[in-house]
Amino acid sequence: QVQLVESGGGLVQAGGSLRLSCASSRSIIGFNAMDWYRQAPGKARELVATITKGGSTNYPDSVKGRFTISRDNAKNTVNLQMNSLKPEDTGVYYCHVEWWSRGYWGQGTQVTVSS
Repeated sequence: QVQLVESGGGLVQAGGSLRLSCASSRSIIGFNAMDWYRQAPGKARELVATITKGGSTNYPDSVKGRFTISRDNAKNTVNLQMNSLKPEDTGVYYCHVEWWSRGYWGQGTQVTVSS
């Protein structure tokens, strides 16, 4: 079992920044990859950032250059630094990991970007 707890969401004006954190109940050293997803009202959940065990990262074009994912193995956390936020970044942000062929999700943290 893995419990994931996100924090750091909130209300911010367009152009502002937020830093999300995801704390894992298990050591993240053994995870091949960890992800952040988001879900806007009425839309499907979408992947916004991935970081592998080796530290490689991947982003969709919609957030590339604005979002940065990082991992702190000592603290068992994965962070998402979000800069130059846009109203279309609004949604619930979820941390995700696959471990032993099972997907685990956090409860999500709300991010609202006002125009």
